[in-house]
Amino acid sequence: MNLVRWNAFGDMNLLQNQMNRLFESALQGRSGDATGTTGWIPAADIYESDNELVVTLDLPGVEPKDVEIRIENNILTIRGQRQFEQKQQAENFHRVERFYGVFARSFSLTTSVDTDKIRASYNTGVLTITLPKAEAAKPRKIQIAAAVA
Repeated sequence: MNLVRWNAFGDMNLLQNQMNRLFESALQGRSGDATGTTGWIPAADIYESDNELVVTLDLPGVEPKDVEIRIENNILTIRGQRQFEQKQQAENFHRVERFYGVFARSFSLTTSVDTDKIRASYNTGVLTITLPKAEAAKPRKIQIAAAVA
């Protein structure tokens, strides 16, 4: 019989992310019009290295000029809008499943970042925001001085 180690923190993190998305969508309201224009919440990933935090958001169909990125009081906010281009009459649509309209995501940063060096890029529908850590927030290795006998 093989024993599998259970990682409670991984499962709790997954549950927390799913609950956050559920409550964000419920509070934001999904009562759009017949064309599907409504608020929506783009999926995001955040990871950290020794030198930076990186945030990626899935924004297919969003023009970079329609996205605003702000950082204030250690809160990163990304706002924007995906336009619904109605090339057909509304009654000609059989189904509209993609969300359109305004979106906003905010993330509390637990690490101090160097706001002057933040970079953002957009490639194939994915927005990547790189937030370099402030020098004081970077991990440092401390050498132990040998005692002289």
